[in-house]
Amino acid sequence: MLRWIIAIVILLAIEFYAFQAFRSVTKIKWILIGYLVLSTLILAFIIYSFTQFDRSVGQNSKTLFTLGLLLVVYIPKIVLTFVMFGEDIFRLMAGMVNYFVNNDPNVSNIPSRRKFVGQIALGLAAIPFSSILYGIFEGKYNFKVHKQTIYFPDLPDAFDGFKITQISDVHSGSFDNKEKIEYAIDLINAQEADMILFTGDIVNTFATEMHPWIETFNRIKKYEYGKYSVLGNHDYGEYVTWSSAAAKDANFEAIKKLYGQIGFDLILNNHTFLQKGNDKIALVGVENWGKGFKQAGDLTKASEGLTKADFKILMSHDPSHWEMEIKNHPKHFQLTLAGHTHGLQFGIEIPGWIKWSPVQYVYKQWAGLYENVGRYVYVNRGLGFHAYPGRVGIWPEITVLELKKGNKVA
Repeated sequence: MLRWIIAIVILLAIEFYAFQAFRSVTKIKWILIGYLVLSTLILAFIIYSFTQFDRSVGQNSKTLFTLGLLLVVYIPKIVLTFVMFGEDIFRLMAGMVNYFVNNDPNVSNIPSRRKFVGQIALGLAAIPFSSILYGIFEGKYNFKVHKQTIYFPDLPDAFDGFKITQISDVHSGSFDNKEKIEYAIDLINAQEADMILFTGDIVNTFATEMHPWIETFNRIKKYEYGKYSVLGNHDYGEYVTWSSAAAKDANFEAIKKLYGQIGFDLILNNHTFLQKGNDKIALVGVENWGKGFKQAGDLTKASEGLTKADFKILMSHDPSHWEMEIKNHPKHFQLTLAGHTHGLQFGIEIPGWIKWSPVQYVYKQWAGLYENVGRYVYVNRGLGFHAYPGRVGIWPEITVLELKKGNKVA
């Protein structure tokens, strides 16, 4: 009960200060009334939509729209609240000075709100408002190719220059634009690589989500050294209420088959060898293992028979697995490929300058390449999107990794 009271108080404060920002800028009555009516209708719709959420259905187009609307409306209002509340603190301090120091009866103790502060607040709020809208309509399909060269002193000679394309976190149930997805497939096929790896989350929950996209993803070209995949946390159907255990199991089996239906070999706590000339490397795949998520991955089983001397590429969906178990594992996994975080689909990335997302406070490895004593993990930012129907600053990714023999180049 207390948390609901706190939530309501915070919501009322946000609505109050957002209205103060508009009222400080304009005194036109019909504009202010229109703002209040529109705000009330939007809030009522959001509350109603959340109360109608069906745990047996999970995320769908309506929930995506609702969460998108929530962010579009309330992130800017939170910005307005911070600015206007900050002004109130200043007004209160000025009032105290007027009362205790100046003691001037002709001066109001607390100064009135200033129009320019409201204008500044609205200007600042316009930044997240426009960014979130862009993320919904354009950003979620703003596919980027990230190319990364990684050096390994123990890479077998024949694999010097070996290239891997990585995709992750498709979340096909969120897609709503076939032309954009076909463009993504064309972009994948345009990359020169020897092999493609898919590090999980083909759907949000249900196998049927992928059915409209099977033909599209079957256009991913064949690779000389194959197409391999592992499961992600969403592939287990864990986030909805099922009518029976049998229905959940049937959906899981159907999801595993989906990978094969688009031409990928699914590796489940196992490994295979890639042979090139007289040399070979091990490709290891584990089921999902994540801190706070399903932990079906069995690294011991997947690497059975492998030694520390074998060169190994490991696919593990959740990068927390690398942090918790892989990076210091005695069998020495030289390269791990992960996804899962999506970079929260929100952040700022300017290569060479800044790389930030709120997700970095949850995951130490959240986007791009990380190293620990010569062992690397690459975290793909994801091809699709989930929950928030957009991306801001952290764009959907296709990764191309080139393996080079030698020491790290500064």
